[in-house]
Amino acid sequence: MKAIVCSRYGLPEDLMLQEVPTPAPRDDEVLVQVHAASVTFSNMALVSGRPYVARIAGLGLKTPRIRIPGSDIAGTVKAVGRNVTNYEPGDKVYGDLSLCGRGGCAEFVCAPDHTLERMPANVSFEEAAAVPGAALVALQALRDHGRIREGQKVLIAGASGGIGTFAVQIADYFGADVTGGCGTESVDRVHSRGADHVIDYTGDDFRKSGQRYDLILATADYRSIFECRRALTPQGTYVVTGGTMAQVFQVLVLAPLLSTGGKRMGAMLVEPNRDQDLMTDLIEAGEVQPVIDRCYPLSQTAETFRYYGAGHARGYVVITIKEATKKEW
Repeated sequence: MKAIVCSRYGLPEDLMLQEVPTPAPRDDEVLVQVHAASVTFSNMALVSGRPYVARIAGLGLKTPRIRIPGSDIAGTVKAVGRNVTNYEPGDKVYGDLSLCGRGGCAEFVCAPDHTLERMPANVSFEEAAAVPGAALVALQALRDHGRIREGQKVLIAGASGGIGTFAVQIADYFGADVTGGCGTESVDRVHSRGADHVIDYTGDDFRKSGQRYDLILATADYRSIFECRRALTPQGTYVVTGGTMAQVFQVLVLAPLLSTGGKRMGAMLVEPNRDQDLMTDLIEAGEVQPVIDRCYPLSQTAETFRYYGAGHARGYVVITIKEATKKEW
């Protein structure tokens, strides 16, 4: 099979399209023919080796421990291990493989059956591949860490990005009064996804508006933790899922000290694949819709990572695998 191989940390250009052996499923695994895989921050870290803390966290100190990137995938079951009873060949599935070796940027990948969920019937493979990581980050950040409630005033900073587009829709589903922060080119799109109000970063500053929020979710924000704290109500909550390394460091170090007087501040880590069934239900009910910015074929994976790394994506960036390889090879 053909796969993208990352043999050293560096630039997207270092990624190589190579022929590698097709894996065989173990007893509790499913062999998936991958149709699409989305680009995520953790996979960008696997390719670049940055931030360096990611190497210490398990990606490999000098060279990547995982050779084939790709964690959020959607595809078709081709074979199952002898202990697998909940899937059969032909089933359309999707899931997050970040805790079981990744390998999604390839024509085939093996994954434990518990990491997969049947795809929503009303989305494409590309749209499904955008869901497993980003949607669950947004859901768990809002519901579990932010304790979102109906009627609350919620600000989504970075509302046009991969996580942000899901966060706006999920916050709207929970009945919040949603404000999305984004650039000028994304104002209409953020409104269309359920935001009651939109702040254009190029001309507005929520810090100076006088508005206070019950919950601020920072998916891609560059303001200091002190500025965001001042924008909270007395019992408000600030949750970080992304941003600059300086901001993440601020939160990790200062959030416990600033969580006083009723205000709560902190970062969150997603629990992969938990709540995937709920997201399937929300998508099939039309409550949530994946937003795709661009799709690239497998042969242009380097360009895919380069575009994602520039930080201008409005929605998710996806690698189309099955159709691309069928046409090109």
